[in-house]
Amino acid sequence: MERKICAKQMWCGATVIITSWLAVFCLFGYRATFALLKDPMSVQFEWSQAEVSLGYSLMMLFYAITAFFSGLLLDRWGTRPAYLVAALFSFLGFYLTSLINNFHLYLLSFGLLGGIATGMLWVTSTVSVRKWFMGRTYGTVWGIVFMGAPLSQLLLTNLTRYLMESSGTDDWQLAMKVLAFLMLAAMLLAALLAKKNPEHYGFQAVGYLEDHSSKLSRPAMTLRESYSYYAIWGVIITFLFSMMGEFLIWTQIVSYWTEDLSWSRMQAIRTYSLIGLLGIITMPLMGILADRMVKKSGSEADGRKRMLTIGASVGLLACILLLYAGNTLLLIYLACLLFAIYWAVIPGGVIGYAGALYGAKNLGKIWGLATLIVMGIGPFTGTFMGGWLRDHYGIYRYSIFFSLFSFLVAIFFSFTLPKKIS
Repeated sequence: MERKICAKQMWCGATVIITSWLAVFCLFGYRATFALLKDPMSVQFEWSQAEVSLGYSLMMLFYAITAFFSGLLLDRWGTRPAYLVAALFSFLGFYLTSLINNFHLYLLSFGLLGGIATGMLWVTSTVSVRKWFMGRTYGTVWGIVFMGAPLSQLLLTNLTRYLMESSGTDDWQLAMKVLAFLMLAAMLLAALLAKKNPEHYGFQAVGYLEDHSSKLSRPAMTLRESYSYYAIWGVIITFLFSMMGEFLIWTQIVSYWTEDLSWSRMQAIRTYSLIGLLGIITMPLMGILADRMVKKSGSEADGRKRMLTIGASVGLLACILLLYAGNTLLLIYLACLLFAIYWAVIPGGVIGYAGALYGAKNLGKIWGLATLIVMGIGPFTGTFMGGWLRDHYGIYRYSIFFSLFSFLVAIFFSFTLPKKIS
């Protein structure tokens, strides 16, 4: 029987949603705008694309490392310290990069400072939502929060493009300065509204089920103990191979359309943007579907496991459509829809599954380490293999096959996930 929710708890839950949404918005703002900023930087400083991309690669590396420490902060002090750190470093990452004229300073400002900023955002936002919402509510709430990602991709990339074109030149420095102050304002607001973990206020997570599967686990499990069970390794591998396939698609799909299918760059970019637009719709819908799956199965772990299988399967099907659609736009648009569905399921689904089995008390450090492993390997490997296969075979088709294989492995391991810890 679900507990009654008091007004104070409703307010705290609402602020958790708002602050987590802001964190996701800023995180994906850092990622999405880089695609527009890197070319004018390369031209101005006469850096190669590999040199400019190294800054992004370092950002993802330090993002992965920082994610673990953000989990430690979250378990002990809640989200406010992490959001304050993110506010400072997200501002410095963009603003100092706008002032640089040296390659090594660029790696320091965008790579290191930006990596610390973004690393403080993902685990903090996902785990705080998971700590406050579970059972029949987590998926729906996370769907609302994760809408910040496609909205950021849509709004901030268009803002960046407008700022760069407004003066008649690719004024990337102006764009970075404006983005710096936007990030600072958003994260200071998030820090101001931030709440500690629900137990600090004497609350239990909203959506708790009496027959919840976490009763079969050990909620106070230590980090070392949690990693002695297959459940965490199974979901890490599922997430890892999903990230390999996903980041290969995100980084190579525009080139696949322009080089292999001879599209114009503008047509390819507009079609790619369709994934983000569709994501605004699919994220809340898939969250509702996930919660209904939990309700139907009667076990959150089982319901989240089923959704992970569905998510990875949708990613695989999207790759098949890309490979065999040719220039048939209807099939390509369908592939974009499937990628938007995949995107709405997997990132939130993995933390939902882990939280169902391991409880909330030490989930920050448990999932922080998982993020370090996955994000330290998956994005780099997927991106690298996409480029390497293109260089080796001369076309991007084989890169899409690699993504397909990655999703297939993720499907296999999602089937092996246990419904309880034994």
